[in-house]
Amino acid sequence: MPVASRTLRCPEPIDVALTFGGLTRGRFDPASHLDGDTFWHAMNSPAGPVTFRVRARRAEATVTVDAWGPGRSWVVEHAPGISGVADTGHDFRPTHALVAALHRRVRGMRLVRIGCVLDVAVPTIIEQRVTSLEAGRSWRAMVRRHGTVAPGTEHTPALVVPPAATVLARLPDWEWRHLGVEGRRSETVRRIAGDCDRIDRAAAVDAVTLDHRLRAVDGVGPWTAAHVTHLVSGDADAVPVGDWHLPSHVAFALAREARADDARMLELLEPFRPHRARVWRLIVAGTHGPPRRAPRARIHDLMRAEMRRPHSGRRPRPR
Repeated sequence: MPVASRTLRCPEPIDVALTFGGLTRGRFDPASHLDGDTFWHAMNSPAGPVTFRVRARRAEATVTVDAWGPGRSWVVEHAPGISGVADTGHDFRPTHALVAALHRRVRGMRLVRIGCVLDVAVPTIIEQRVTSLEAGRSWRAMVRRHGTVAPGTEHTPALVVPPAATVLARLPDWEWRHLGVEGRRSETVRRIAGDCDRIDRAAAVDAVTLDHRLRAVDGVGPWTAAHVTHLVSGDADAVPVGDWHLPSHVAFALAREARADDARMLELLEPFRPHRARVWRLIVAGTHGPPRRAPRARIHDLMRAEMRRPHSGRRPRPR
């Protein structure tokens, strides 16, 4: 299969795991593969299915992006944003002692602009209100059952392109239940899939436009929108309000407070605008969270809860 390639100069090294870890849904993600200084990813680009590889060559101070499939030209065109090379962060000069130390120590973390909303939004929605273990299981099952074999050659990993918007929009309720995704999350995925074209056009404008378009979708709240804009548009200021663990992690790192809510997290991150996402990413990558003082909270099975609870007509607050 034909391959399109582009090599970019990158004077500062890129840490592939830190840069692309947010796009990989666990070690066994069928759509992604991390291997040392190489990242493989299969996705639905605006130009069609594509497999791309990002290789960081530190000795040569270059990053090479290779792509296979109908979307290969689109990937090569957007290679600076997809690879993280375009994220220089030249205006990020933190004065906070810990953040400045993390900025020096956690080298090579870049913010990517992957440019494809659907394949980021769907697993993020699946992660709403459940553990990462449950979400990963549902995502892997969905991709393997309804995705397509990723384009490439005999030398590329055996990846799978996630289901396209048309496939997701027509999945029946019983299949979503089989995948472990209850009605509210599956309905939100269907809405995103049905509005995919307009959302992609919003992503092509900027992160603010994408955020507004996403939040107009019933079932998408600030937590989901922040994660999507951060990865799709490279939004360096996106903060996922509503996260279970992030507020306490940020507060413990910046103020040695073991417990915090969203308001306190936003207060502590405010001095770092417009780089709040860069700061919380550094904190998560380079520090330990607060010590646990109680057993891990039990996460209720949403599928069983939905089946047992009579429908009240009221919808939960979007996450």
